[in-house]
Amino acid sequence: MSKNKAYDVIIIGAGPAGLGAALYCGRSLLSTLVLEKMGAGGQLALAYDVDNYPGFEDGIAGPDLSEKMKDHAARFGAEFKIENVSDVLQNGKAKKVVTKSASYSSPVLMIASGASHRKLGVPGEERLAGAGVSYCATCDGAFFRDRKLVIVGGGDAAMTEALFLTRFASHVELIHRREGFRARPMNVENAREHKKIDFTLDSVVEEIMGEQKVEAVRVKDVNTGEEREIDCDGIFVSIGHDPNTGYLGNMLPSYVGRTVPVDMNMETDVKGVYAIGDVRMGSYRQVATAVSDGVTAAMHAEKTLS
Repeated sequence: MSKNKAYDVIIIGAGPAGLGAALYCGRSLLSTLVLEKMGAGGQLALAYDVDNYPGFEDGIAGPDLSEKMKDHAARFGAEFKIENVSDVLQNGKAKKVVTKSASYSSPVLMIASGASHRKLGVPGEERLAGAGVSYCATCDGAFFRDRKLVIVGGGDAAMTEALFLTRFASHVELIHRREGFRARPMNVENAREHKKIDFTLDSVVEEIMGEQKVEAVRVKDVNTGEEREIDCDGIFVSIGHDPNTGYLGNMLPSYVGRTVPVDMNMETDVKGVYAIGDVRMGSYRQVATAVSDGVTAAMHAEKTLS
């Protein structure tokens, strides 16, 4: 492992929140390191098209927007490294970030490692991701005007997303593995009463079908074992998220596997440690709000350091 190198700010994660923070930290002349285990953009880089970020009236591909954000931050001095963080420690007044090949320290640490969508784990899901398989109705619903859609889930998010999709789709089929729901009764009732929504209960998706894009899903009744196909043009998976916080056991042990609560400045219970974007409690999981989180944290950190 190489010798510890010091920065003013270390940002873990190069999604929209981390990139927004990196831009503002760089503009404040703070030495800034961004650590990302993959490429820039996080889940944004997987989006086929982004149609709800201000300034791009014709939409923009997720990878293109990611690169623009990264290049903008780099122009103001942010340094980027492809490294997977394994541990975060308190080291006196500094925070020590450990990777496989190096360690880094800074008085300010920003946790922007995001959350991972829970997946169905069925054939066709990975292959057709971005070609009809989506995990965000708000992000992608408008691309399915007058189309038949499937949504999988039984929580409040699934109900609200099903209702949101009715603004665009001709029909929405909600598939849930049980008869009962985790969602609040009012949300379930609103979905049941909507004329565009039908329910397929006690059923699971076994396969997402299609050559170049989603064309149907194969579902199985968990009671009878009977299988059938449901024609659709897209499937939205809404079965929850897992925050990427497994490396925080020594810094914020109470929040490993959970979203992290913050104050209005995005600061956690540990002074100088911020949680921004999908990893923070209460996030709307949108590109614009994630960038806002990063900007808020960066501006507060700059005032604290100065």
